[in-house]
Amino acid sequence: GIKFDQPGMGLKKGSDYTGFDVDVAKYIAKELGKDGKIEFKEAPTPQRETLIETGQLDYIVGTYSITDARKQKVSFAGPYFVAGQDLLVRANDTSITGPEALTGKKLCSVKGSTPAQKVKEKYPQVQLQEYDTYSKCVEELAGGTVDALTTDNTILAGYAAQPAYKGKLKVVGAPFSTERYGVGLKKGDVDLCK
Repeated sequence: GIKFDQPGMGLKKGSDYTGFDVDVAKYIAKELGKDGKIEFKEAPTPQRETLIETGQLDYIVGTYSITDARKQKVSFAGPYFVAGQDLLVRANDTSITGPEALTGKKLCSVKGSTPAQKVKEKYPQVQLQEYDTYSKCVEELAGGTVDALTTDNTILAGYAAQPAYKGKLKVVGAPFSTERYGVGLKKGDVDLCK
């Protein structure tokens, strides 16, 4: 399981899959002796635990932050990468310098994501808009419907670098969390974890 809409991390274009998470997933498959036998499936944030629990996916490499709540349902191998939550804003917006500058602003994130949960807990004065995908949030940000998008800096940098948004969007560059990415596995699957 990977993301299909995160440039630089997990992106599907036609029948091609690119990004760091895709490379990690391929490496794992090779080490498991399944080189060339990997089948990529989309793992949307709100559905990840269910996809693993029901056996629809063997493992997920998709900017999957290791949290205590998630460890109740799935196991993790890793972390294989450490990121930080940040903000994506329009390039000409100088008013948003970090999460404390979001009072009264419309902020977008994804349902069921760690960044959305952190904003709800730490910054209740923010008007949080939740969508199913970050790519929808990016469209809303570029179109002016929301003022900022929050998720991990790795994902935000990928969107900012896309040709359609280059020079139009920027990462604020003030991470306010530590996100440890792990490989999501069926709960208790020690053998696969090793």
